[in-house]
Amino acid sequence: MLTQQLHDEHAHLLPHIETLRTVADTVGQTTPEALGIALADLQAFLTDHLIPHAEAEDRVLYPVIARVMGAAEATATMSRDHVEVGRLTRELGTLREAVDREGLTDDRQAALRRVLYGLYTLVKVHFAKEEEIYLPLLEKHLPVPEAEQVFAELAHSSPHP
Repeated sequence: MLTQQLHDEHAHLLPHIETLRTVADTVGQTTPEALGIALADLQAFLTDHLIPHAEAEDRVLYPVIARVMGAAEATATMSRDHVEVGRLTRELGTLREAVDREGLTDDRQAALRRVLYGLYTLVKVHFAKEEEIYLPLLEKHLPVPEAEQVFAELAHSSPHP
């Protein structure tokens, strides 16, 4: 399968995506120390792995998908998902700093849950769209040599968790 590499990368990222939900579930139920560690780990995953993965897709994969689909705007909504992941990641960082400085108030608990559940849902749906729509299109329409080149470049551009 030409797109197996991206399927595999998504499979490696998904456990970390699931952690967004499980950490959101524990906000207000766990110690501030444990929450702080979990949030720091998630922040590192988002900034060091997920966002670079998204940037590599925008730079390498999406132009090819747009060309295959014959529409320059075909991936615009997917790129917009990436922008929102970046915004929510920055918001998570701001919330973490506030919690570290001033503690975990009820409002911050609610905001943390909103951001974590938002990231979880956004990324899960985003991956599903890639897996169910874009990758089958590439499998069907992209010549093998070009696919190999695209996925080699994507592998070189995107870090692995």
